[in-house]
Amino acid sequence: MDRREFIIRSGVAASVPFSLTACSASTKPASGMPLQSSQKIERIKGALNWLDGDEPGELKGTTFGYPWKQGTLRKGEPLSLVNEKGEQIPLQTWVTAFWPDGSIKWTAHAIPTSAEVGRAAKIIKSAPKIPKTPVKVSENANAVTLSTGIAQFEIPKQGTHIVSKLMRGNKLVGQNAHLVGLVKSSPDFDAVTTQFSSKIQSVTVEQTGPVRAVIKVEGVHARENSKQWLPFTIRLYGYAGSDALHITHSFVFDGDVNNDFIQGLGLRFSVLQNDALYDRHLRLVGEEEGLWAEAVKGITGLRRDPGQAVKDAQIAGRKTPPLSEWDERVSSRLQYIPVWNDVTLTQIGANGFEIKKRTKAGHGWIGVDQGKRSSGVGYLGGCSGGIAFGMRDFWQLHPVQIDIRDAGEAISHATIWFYSPEAPAMDVRFYHDGMGQETYEEQLDALNIIYEDYEPGFGDAYGIARTTEFTLSVKQSTPSRDEMINMTEQVRHPARLVAAPSDYLEAKVFGGVWSLPDRSTPARKQIEDRLAWQVRYYAGQVDQRHWYGFWNYGDIMHTYDVDRHVWRYDIGGYAWDNSELSPDLWLWYSFLRSGDPTSFHLAERMTRHNRDVDIYHAGRFKGLGTRHNVQHWGCSAKQMRISTAAYRRFHYYITGDDRTGDVLNEVANADAALAVVNPTRKVDKTNPIPGLAKMGVGTDWGSTAANWLTAWERSGDEQYKKKLVNAMRVIGSHPQGFFAGAFGYNTQTQQLVPYEDTGPSLSHLSSVFGLIEISTELLQLLDVPEYKQAWLKYGRLYSAPASEQVAVLGKRMKGNNLTVAHSRLTAFVAAQENDASLAKRAWREFMNSNPLRKNTGTDCVTGPQTLNAVEEAAWLSTNDASQWGLAAIQNLALIKHAL
Repeated sequence: MDRREFIIRSGVAASVPFSLTACSASTKPASGMPLQSSQKIERIKGALNWLDGDEPGELKGTTFGYPWKQGTLRKGEPLSLVNEKGEQIPLQTWVTAFWPDGSIKWTAHAIPTSAEVGRAAKIIKSAPKIPKTPVKVSENANAVTLSTGIAQFEIPKQGTHIVSKLMRGNKLVGQNAHLVGLVKSSPDFDAVTTQFSSKIQSVTVEQTGPVRAVIKVEGVHARENSKQWLPFTIRLYGYAGSDALHITHSFVFDGDVNNDFIQGLGLRFSVLQNDALYDRHLRLVGEEEGLWAEAVKGITGLRRDPGQAVKDAQIAGRKTPPLSEWDERVSSRLQYIPVWNDVTLTQIGANGFEIKKRTKAGHGWIGVDQGKRSSGVGYLGGCSGGIAFGMRDFWQLHPVQIDIRDAGEAISHATIWFYSPEAPAMDVRFYHDGMGQETYEEQLDALNIIYEDYEPGFGDAYGIARTTEFTLSVKQSTPSRDEMINMTEQVRHPARLVAAPSDYLEAKVFGGVWSLPDRSTPARKQIEDRLAWQVRYYAGQVDQRHWYGFWNYGDIMHTYDVDRHVWRYDIGGYAWDNSELSPDLWLWYSFLRSGDPTSFHLAERMTRHNRDVDIYHAGRFKGLGTRHNVQHWGCSAKQMRISTAAYRRFHYYITGDDRTGDVLNEVANADAALAVVNPTRKVDKTNPIPGLAKMGVGTDWGSTAANWLTAWERSGDEQYKKKLVNAMRVIGSHPQGFFAGAFGYNTQTQQLVPYEDTGPSLSHLSSVFGLIEISTELLQLLDVPEYKQAWLKYGRLYSAPASEQVAVLGKRMKGNNLTVAHSRLTAFVAAQENDASLAKRAWREFMNSNPLRKNTGTDCVTGPQTLNAVEEAAWLSTNDASQWGLAAIQNLALIKHAL
């Protein structure tokens, strides 16, 4: 027996908790993504609970979503939030989705700063409580002013500045927050660098309170040569009673990949200094509770001692005693103590940051200290006030940097670089020269060796996006060390309220095709254990494999290379997953049924990545996404199966995230792109109906249906319902139904046109990009009998014995692999038709794998076999994990009794 077979057959690893296996001493999970929770988080039915278990130490306000069973809540009915003591908590509510009968399906809510939620809270029908200091918005011809009751922010309607004034009461503390950047004409070290900054084009008030106000700012970046590029959307959030402004910044890359190399991207603001130099303070948070905290002019460690009270005050960030109370030997020589004007923290990779400082420009830097992972949180100001700032997922989105400049001057400046100017210039050019793949035949042949679908000019980054979140807090004094750490925790892991799994399930949202975890029998326990293990395993792989970086964070890899003990990061279509075979769905359903925070964090980070990077937001591929590749934009397969709303709607409804809502709007009519890019152009020799696009009945239709369904339930616009019903009738009325393979598609009228019937056909990929889940919802929401019968026929026959296929379809179907994945489709039919024998067949299909090979075991691989010690499950691919997970979840929900 060789080493690999020994690992495969060994049952020891499967019986050991993942966090206790051999590599646990040398590997560590990603921050906020534990491999194994130290305690089970209780989810209380009928109540909202904190996602990560504990009530946050400091709450700056939060937004969350809540589901409603059809007919339960009508538009206009007021809602209130009460904690376990029965006390009302101020609540702001808006509708995010409707049921077909017009009742409300999803609501989003905001609660203010320092809301005393406790362990759990409940939404009830009653008039909401108004905050003591409600957020307010005022507007004139030149600017919008947002007031939280504690801080005020002025947002100009034109010019460079995103926020021109940051005030605490009547005091101006900060000013002129704006975007800055650097671009080079080549990635070479000595290439000419050009600066650019934000230019505001429009300002829109989206919400005015009383708990949350939202201001949307849209614009572009203007270069020194007057060229405008990198369009952006910024949202500014203010919560009642908060001193903070929360900022989300999304930009679209619309540069020339061969001539525009970004050298830096940052958010810069200024702080007005009013304190003596020795009462000015700088703070930078490292990893966990690590804090670098120093004064601009330090008075500790000197040859002469100013007095313990003086030193204690400076160390604590408080105002020092009057100079008359200092030791005169120090107070008379203050001019000789250096003023440290400039400080820089640089994090180029995931595992190391450096802090350095200097007295002023033109003089040398000195090293301060180093650490592993900076939290990206800091403070610039004095004991009478300043700005505390932070960037979410700072080190994970490396290369990043924080610059503090002119700390000893009347006006100081800070820049949060979300692309560090000290890193190599950003290079998004395609990674190879085509290797002779000029024709479709050559490209298809190459697909057989590196699994990459290449086509000249298609591996273009033009149109992809990235989102960054910032916080600017206006402080009236230097935060204490504990206050800095509490703020940091909210930047790193924003507090989130979620419903209990039973409440999501009873509301029947997302089709209701899951059940609560059940380990009541050995067979059920085995499946549940594997489901839980998969989530922990991928959470660990994120950190062990360093799946981080500006364009990468949130995604996972596709397939493993057992010989090199690495995921196939450099092999064509085996590298970044880009939602291939629906890992997004698997993780979101895992969260819905379990309430597991690790599942949520993996799913949310994946959504935040793929909604931006894996989808085109501008250019010729707008509305489409890119198939899995070494680069997220590299594959020439530009398809709706990646951009589909099916993967992102979970995040929008559960969290109320506005950026995700924007992307859902973008893809609502992405079907128009079928007229621009034919997904099957390399294999289709002719167009059955010239002048019409082609819509595959699998991934194309499933994606279109998800986009229309989401647009319909979000807006209540009946045009989307009509388009859904019309298309469903065309599919259902076709003699072959889902075995028709494809239809002609008029992108102008958005109607399907049947091709001439040439007999049944199928693709193993048709159902595994959300079609199963979306069709389940369509049948739940719309009464289209012919569609239902076509879907049930497809589900029964896809994996049926050859004799049954021949009897009904006239031939044996080929290419119907992914049997385990499609077992949930068989299970759906069995449940719909109450067919016990079909239910048993579904479980046989699900178990259609070698039980000795597919377990939950891992092996620890260390040097010199690998660069770093890693946990390895060589038998597992992301395709298998995703589709096995979805099949397990849905089979347990539909036919658990037959197991």
